[in-house]
Order: sequence, then C-alpha cells, then structure tokens
Amino acid sequence: MRTAYSVETVRNAERELMARLPEGTLMQRAAAGLAVACAQVLGRVAGRVYGGRVVLLVGSGDNGGDALYAGARLARRGAGVTAVPLSPERAHGGGLAALRRAGGRVTGSAGARDLIERADLVVDGIVGIGGKGGLREEAVPLADAAARSRASVVAVDLPSGVDADTGQVRGAAVRADLTVTFGAHKPGLLVDPAREYAGSVRLVDIGLPLPDEAAELEALQHADVARLLPVPGAESDKYRRGVVGIAAGSARYPGAAVLAVAGALRGGAGAVRYVGPAGDAVIARYPETLVSDQGPKRAGRVQAWVVGPGAGDDAGTVAQVLAAEVPVLVDADGLRLADAGAVRARRAPTLMTPHAGEAAALLGVGREEVEGARLASARELARRYGATVLLKGSTTVVAGAEGGPVRVNSTGTSWLATAGSGDVLSGLAGSLLAAGLSARDAGSAGAYLHGLAGRFAAEGAPVGAHDVAGAVPRAWRDVARGGEHTV
Repeated sequence: MRTAYSVETVRNAERELMARLPEGTLMQRAAAGLAVACAQVLGRVAGRVYGGRVVLLVGSGDNGGDALYAGARLARRGAGVTAVPLSPERAHGGGLAALRRAGGRVTGSAGARDLIERADLVVDGIVGIGGKGGLREEAVPLADAAARSRASVVAVDLPSGVDADTGQVRGAAVRADLTVTFGAHKPGLLVDPAREYAGSVRLVDIGLPLPDEAAELEALQHADVARLLPVPGAESDKYRRGVVGIAAGSARYPGAAVLAVAGALRGGAGAVRYVGPAGDAVIARYPETLVSDQGPKRAGRVQAWVVGPGAGDDAGTVAQVLAAEVPVLVDADGLRLADAGAVRARRAPTLMTPHAGEAAALLGVGREEVEGARLASARELARRYGATVLLKGSTTVVAGAEGGPVRVNSTGTSWLATAGSGDVLSGLAGSLLAAGLSARDAGSAGAYLHGLAGRFAAEGAPVGAHDVAGAVPRAWRDVARGGEHTV
C-alpha cells in the first residue's frame, strides 16, 4: 500500500530525524537519490551522463539546495550543469559552493530560456512542499520554456506551483516528466489535477519516521485488494456468499439496469436480485438473475442494495431502499432523488458514488470546484451525509464515513469515460458490499477492479461499458495471482 502524508506531518518527521543526525545529512540523502534519478533520465535522453546538458531552476528553499547538491554530483560525472537561481541572494549557499567546486556554472535568469531550449534535462527546484498558489511571475517564463523544450523535466519533491496537501493547482505550475519525492508521497502527487503535473513519481527513502496511522491518503495495490476479495469456502452456497439487490433502470434507461447487473454478477456475491421495469432486458442478457416486479420490499432477502442507475424519477423506490437495514450503494439518479435526512438517519452503511457533476449538485458548488479539490469535496460529502463517498473521475477517491485516510485509486484509464461505465462499477461495488466488505473496502476494491478491467478491455482502443464488465474476471484473477499489472 502506498501512503501519503501531509506537509505538517512530513516536516515534523524531518525535524525529529534531523535532531538525531549530523547537520546536512538529510539534504545529502535527498540529493543523492535525486542525482541517481537524473542520471538515469540523462542516460535515456542523451545516451550518457557525461556531456549531458542540465539546467537547474533553483528557488530559495531546501528544494533548491537538493537540486544544487544533485547537480554537483552530476557535474562530477562530466555533465554540463548550469544553475539558474531565481533569487540569487537567497539561494542555498552550501549547494552553490558545491556546484561550483564540481565544475558547474551559475547564471542569471536573463539567458535561461536559451539554456533550457538546448538542455537535455531541466531540474525543477523552484518551490518546496510548503508552496501555496501558482508560480510567482518571475518563474512562469522558465516553466513555459521547459514545457516547450525537448528536455526531460524532473521535479524535486513535487512540481513547483501545485499544492502538496490538496492536489489543487491555482495558477501556473511546472509540468514534470518525473517527480522525485523524498521520505513519503505527498497527497498532491496522487490526486488530480496535481497528479497530471507530476508525471511518473519515484519515492526516495531518507529514513523519515512516519507511522501508518498518520497517513492522509492510501493507494491500494494488488496485494491489498487481494486480501479484501471474497473467496467462497467448501460450505458456501449462493445465499451464504451474499445476495445483492439491484433497483435500477427505467423505461427510458433499461440499459443502466443491464449494466449494473453485469457488474454485480462479477462482484463476488452469490446471487443478484433485480427489481424494476427492465426485467425483460435483464433476463434476456443474464438469465441467472433473480427478477421481481414487486418492488424492493417484496423482492426477497438481500445483504446489500444498489439503487439509482437509470432510475429516472422513481423516488419511491429510492426511499424504499434507503429504509432497508442493509448496506446500500446510491448512484446516479438515486443521488438526486435521495432524501439527505434519510441518508443521514441510516444505521447500516451507505456508499455514495457520484461523479464530479453529481457531487457539485449535492454540495451546491460548481463542477470545476469539485474537480479542482477532489479530496476536500469527497470529505465534505462524507461529513454532510454520514456516508462513505466514492468520488469518480480522473482520480477516483474514497472518503470513509468515519474519517481516516482517503483512499485513492491507482488503476483506471481515460477509456473508462464512456456511457454506462459507472453503472458497471455500482453493480460491482454493491456485490462486494453484499459479500461482506465494508463500504470503504467495497468502494476501494470495486474501483480498483473496475479500473484494471478498463485497462484490460481497452488496451489502447475505445471500449463500451459491457466490455469493461466482461473484463472484470480477468482483473480479479490478475489481482488474486499478484499479476503483471501491479500498480
């Protein structure tokens, strides 16, 4: 499991460690790891370190010092390294001296854009993890030049201009090909929109004492999800494995019911009950489904419900499901039709699965606000509704009703942005709820499998939601076997 920590937690851990180490040790550890990563990038883009052209964009904080010391290491290996301090009088003195001793150069920003255009590698050490807002005016032309150049861009700890704690980008920011982060991942490296600016992320262990319980974010990996997946035993039957009820679809949107059932049948529960007006369409595609036209109260026993996909304006069905004393997943039209008080009053777990537009409507804000602040939005929805919230999107996050670290999904593909994909996820996660997983685990494991299935189904080409559902068993097997697609 990957974990990410707040700036305050990281800084406290740094202070604790520095008190036990000789002065400068932590910076040298960071610089050594950064230099190794930069050397590998130079090897790819220039063929070797010797003779490679490197430009260091140096701010006044510790990130600038890390960049300078790493640049000195590269210069000693024969790279041509030039530092561009944005505030020369405030740049790290020891780092500047080390770079000069190693044969590196220091220049003003006047000719920096020409240097960047000819560079093989640009190292972004402008702003540290405490930076707020976008880049300052004097740094913007350098970031733009790096983006236009053929050089690879390596960010020190995180791209300058992004918010380390929230993942927000409130102005101009550096776009990196690789971010080398120290001690721990920062939340912004795992959550869009900042994640898009980070490129690939490499963690350098510098020995920070960071307890798991202090984490702000968690990103599950194959082994974590494998431990959550239900496996039937010798005495299992379809009812002991759990039954999931699907209350979805309408005369206008029968396909939503079919796709939700498709996800549910592949989600680990032993049986799927369907209630709603799309029974004929469901049976035609999935004859193993238990279909009822008597409504949720008379459908028979279930261990969890999914309500809302394609439901149209059927508020009565949504209300009946919310009154059930079993876990409930609420999606799509169900989010619009659900009474907030009824959701908060529920004693059994509730999992809400909005996309950004639906979350914005529930919060009474603009969609762009949700997309720019995914962590805060998911947490606020969970707080308001007393529910676990799975906020879908370019970064899917799961915020627990009880608080604690937000989970960030590390699978997925942009090809999942297709009609009906969310219905498949609802059925899949609902089935995991019925199989006995908590709302947080069902949402997290469901998103992970759904994202991996999307990758398998697409393989670089457009897919439909039914293709994603069909690829879920392959994703499940890959996770269970610790397959090649570990992320």
